[in-house]
Amino acid sequence: MQEKKWVVGIVAGEASGDLLGSHLITALKQARPNLEFVGIGGPKMKSAGMTVMFQMEKLAVNGYLEVLKHYREISGIRNKLRDYFLANKPDLFIAIDAPDFNLDLEMVLKQSGITTVHYVSPSIWAWRGERIHKIKRAVSRMLCLFPHEEKLYKDAGVPVDFVGHPLADILPLVSKRAEMRETMRIPQSAKVFALLPGSRQSEVKSLIQTYIETAKLILEQLPEARFLMPLVSRETRGIVEQALYDHEAQHLPFTLLFGHAQDAMIAADMVLVASGTATLECALLKRPMVITYKLSKLSYWLMKGKGYLPYVGLPNILCGRFVVPELLQQDATPQNLAQAMLNLLDDKDAVAELESAFTDLHLTLRQDTAQKAAASILQYLQ
Repeated sequence: MQEKKWVVGIVAGEASGDLLGSHLITALKQARPNLEFVGIGGPKMKSAGMTVMFQMEKLAVNGYLEVLKHYREISGIRNKLRDYFLANKPDLFIAIDAPDFNLDLEMVLKQSGITTVHYVSPSIWAWRGERIHKIKRAVSRMLCLFPHEEKLYKDAGVPVDFVGHPLADILPLVSKRAEMRETMRIPQSAKVFALLPGSRQSEVKSLIQTYIETAKLILEQLPEARFLMPLVSRETRGIVEQALYDHEAQHLPFTLLFGHAQDAMIAADMVLVASGTATLECALLKRPMVITYKLSKLSYWLMKGKGYLPYVGLPNILCGRFVVPELLQQDATPQNLAQAMLNLLDDKDAVAELESAFTDLHLTLRQDTAQKAAASILQYLQ
């Protein structure tokens, strides 16, 4: 008798979700080789064996106004996916992050009798806490990456598991900066700054001019400084190359990398990073950083009005205090960013304190995440 094929619908909306999804698919397939995955994902998930119906890049839009501009296209994709899954019911649906896209889809699928697992809690502890009620209606089980999230869902009556963060499993407790510099042919004595403007095209467009002007100011004080800028796609690289040309900055000591963000952070003395998952990577690599971000004025005003915490960066949120500087919106000037990085660069005690705090965080999040998440999900595929 032919073994039953189990079909899992799955949706990830950006690069961090693609990484989570690829590890999860691999762990699930190891336990159950007869699983098939279909939905929205990126190159890593596709390589892990899923069938991609729509490109993940279509969902990678940030900010209220930016989402509104693409609303018709994004809504159309969700409707087509909803209709497909209702006509071809999967045995399970997994939503990876992207709550604004996924929760409405999960609500419909759960109401039709499909079990829905949401992997990565929305930041209800930081802003828009009222979403817990929608989550309860939409989600059969929540898989949380951070320990403080578990109690929120238990208190609300939502089945939940804390599974840790896969980056904590992947990244070493001690990164080898000297070896990385040797591999990248960077002198050990050089002052190296990694500049990470984000993975989305909209983020890069918003931040790149500020990053270029910040680099110019750093060079005025450290003429020997070098800058590494990892980029995730040809499109984002094109945006940066055009900006360097437009601002007559082709002569700056920039090295543009295709990927290799972790390598750049390991090699760097200091990191300037757009708020998001990259800030957690940087913390787990024990690197000092300055966090920044810019949205349209209206998007920022709307989001700021819903916030509960005095910080937005994951390292600060998870440590429960300002361990690294955050410079956002109008405060994210080249002058402020350059000065914040140079101040931290010269403060060896502060850097040592950061490394200690980030090591404690790393140990807390190291939970063999993919295996724990897979075990939680497999109970629904009996």
